[in-house]
Amino acid sequence: MQIRRALNVQRGDIVAFTGAGGKTSALFRLGHELAEQGWRVIGTTTTRIAASELSLAPGELQIDAPGAGYRPAMISKALNQHGFVFVYGHVRRDKAIGVGPEVIEALTDAVDSDAILVEADGSRRLPFKAPFSHEPVIPAGTTLVVPMAGFDVVGQPLDAEHVYNPEGMIERYGFPPGGRVKGPWVASVLRDTTLGLKYVPATARVVALINKVPAAGFQKGRARMIARLILREPRIHAVALGAVQSEQPIDEVQRRVAAIVLAAGLSSRMGQSKVLLPWDGRPVIRVIVDKLKRMRLDDIVIVTGHLSRQVQAALNQEPVRFVHNRQYREGEMLSSLQAGIQALGPEIGACLVVLGDQPQIDNRIVNEVLNAYAEGRGSLVAPSYQRRRGHPILIDRAYWPELLSLPPGSAPRDVINAHPDDTYYINVNNDSVLRDMDTPEEYQQERRRAGLD
Repeated sequence: MQIRRALNVQRGDIVAFTGAGGKTSALFRLGHELAEQGWRVIGTTTTRIAASELSLAPGELQIDAPGAGYRPAMISKALNQHGFVFVYGHVRRDKAIGVGPEVIEALTDAVDSDAILVEADGSRRLPFKAPFSHEPVIPAGTTLVVPMAGFDVVGQPLDAEHVYNPEGMIERYGFPPGGRVKGPWVASVLRDTTLGLKYVPATARVVALINKVPAAGFQKGRARMIARLILREPRIHAVALGAVQSEQPIDEVQRRVAAIVLAAGLSSRMGQSKVLLPWDGRPVIRVIVDKLKRMRLDDIVIVTGHLSRQVQAALNQEPVRFVHNRQYREGEMLSSLQAGIQALGPEIGACLVVLGDQPQIDNRIVNEVLNAYAEGRGSLVAPSYQRRRGHPILIDRAYWPELLSLPPGSAPRDVINAHPDDTYYINVNNDSVLRDMDTPEEYQQERRRAGLD
């Protein structure tokens, strides 16, 4: 996945990279990606970079000091020629000294660029940092902030040789000086409003980036754990994991995903509530929630309707929320999904639609669905058995307005079918993704398959 896609960079964005662990590499890689798409990109810094790194951009341009004019015509001409131009104030010894945030604000209005990329922090090439009092220097008009850290700091000593300003972390959290850096420490610093999120403009989007993450194996799992901990801070929209100097710079983007469990139906063909039927000593709905609790989900919403109080009682003390679908008697699937979506917070990036009568939901399949979404294979992800779409289905937030605007009599599949190019199917060899329980006969069949009878 390209960095531009992982960060969801939009035309007009001012993107500020902060923290440590590869900011310069990420900035120049992103600049090249955007320029290859025909964008006009300005790169710059509010601190300093090595003068030798200026050549990483197709064009470079020294601009006048504040008060002497910002040479917008020359920058525009350079953009015409190169597409991606790095601008700076002057060179001192072996460092290219950047420009003030007020210059960047002026460039926004004076130069016809599509995006401005800013290295807004220094870290002496170290993989992890806490800012000093004067850092970072983020322009007020910044629309996207990317706090960074290098995964390679995990296991290294918390000292000045491996970490920029370790004293700042020690003072804030009491980490042991010289102790081996742990993954949760990285998460704590990046999501801290006084450290990793320091001086982030209130209106800016925030996507953290963990660099130098191994492509597979145990360490990849540790990086995912760091990402999930970072996402406990609502201010952060997503966390990208990758190695920005590799051929594929981003492996996956972790976002918040909520489960919407549809448990509102009348169960008219069953003759009694399907979700309350006994299953291995528990109600069916309790079995499903017990499985979902083991997954890396950020919210579990149970949509109730028929026998709402009994359903809630069956989930007493469980970490779920309830929303009542007042229209459960008409069009249960669509109206319940709409009620569930409306109950989710603005921090949720996607929902996992789970049927309330599938107690044999397979967590391995759920994990495949979540991983496919994180890896950018599709913004709509569903399991498929012998070319038949099953559940659970993951739906990115981008499609929620379409779902909410569907008229009565429609079905969620209408939205999915309208976006075949955005849909990714996971082929499974388990038909549990298709099976639900609508009749007493089907219920008994499922019990036998599960070895309960």
